[in-house]
Amino acid sequence: MIEIKTPISDEVIEDLNVGDMIYISGDIFCGRDAVLPRLVKLIQEGKTSGLGINLCGGVIFHTAVSPAGIGPTSSNKIEIESSMGPLSKAGIKLHLGKGEIGKKTIGELSIYHAVYAIIPPVTALLSDKTIEKELVAFPELGMEALYRLKVDKFPAIIGAAKGESVYR
Repeated sequence: MIEIKTPISDEVIEDLNVGDMIYISGDIFCGRDAVLPRLVKLIQEGKTSGLGINLCGGVIFHTAVSPAGIGPTSSNKIEIESSMGPLSKAGIKLHLGKGEIGKKTIGELSIYHAVYAIIPPVTALLSDKTIEKELVAFPELGMEALYRLKVDKFPAIIGAAKGESVYR
């Protein structure tokens, strides 16, 4: 297992390959189809500083944060997958989710020195590895709002890196 701490540097990303098993520790952001397009719009408008967050070297976990726990949602939903390129360009280094993503998205990740990791859908395990959670933006979206989590050793497998995919 490769242990990764946030924020993540380009050098760490360069050392990752498809199939690598990783543990992620530190702060990560959570968002899915309701929030990620809004976040991309704020990036495009240059308004993310109003959120008090820094995306550089960051992680986005494709999930909602509910009282029942957290677990990955399908990353190939149009609203999620179409956000991965712009978020990577803005500094996100690691996208966490589940399912196959498209060739275009894999290419964008490579251009922006980012990777996609598959996280097992084991809500109880992930809840035990979550130390803190904070609502960051879009509270009107309820459990689909943008959250920041502090995690310790979240398990994942690199699913796309350097233009390659575990699915191909």
